[in-house]
Amino acid sequence: MSGPRVFIQTGDFDLAHEIAALRGDDKRVGAVCSFIGTVRDRNDGDAVASMELEHYPGMTEKSIEAMIDEAHRRFDILGARVIHRVGLLQPLDQIMMVAVISAHRGQSFQACEFLMDYLKTQAPFWKKEQTPDGARWVDARVDDDAALARWGITASNA
Repeated sequence: MSGPRVFIQTGDFDLAHEIAALRGDDKRVGAVCSFIGTVRDRNDGDAVASMELEHYPGMTEKSIEAMIDEAHRRFDILGARVIHRVGLLQPLDQIMMVAVISAHRGQSFQACEFLMDYLKTQAPFWKKEQTPDGARWVDARVDDDAALARWGITASNA
């Protein structure tokens, strides 16, 4: 697979289109694993009417690209694509996608989960949630040491 692997964008995405672009005409592909994250209407027990995501352009893409490189080193995959939306999002909106292609399903599943754990715990995104009590800024990264430890990663070396 050639071309961009990481897309940070405000607009929505179409899973079928993204998978087709990732696969291309590569006849080696025997497995496609994807994950789509959507905006929930609750967080930490509070109602969430909307959320606004911010990032550092350039730094965020570079960070995610490095983890895709690491996924290629760890797993026998043919390609990966990550889309993460920023800006104002509502409950039910698609917020992110990770897709991985490989010859066999096991490597595809593992690499997809590896990239998801990274995105949830280390990717540099910040969000502001609109709740009944007003707006609150929260670090979009979830502190999940178990998820990182599964891959031999600590927060200090991620």
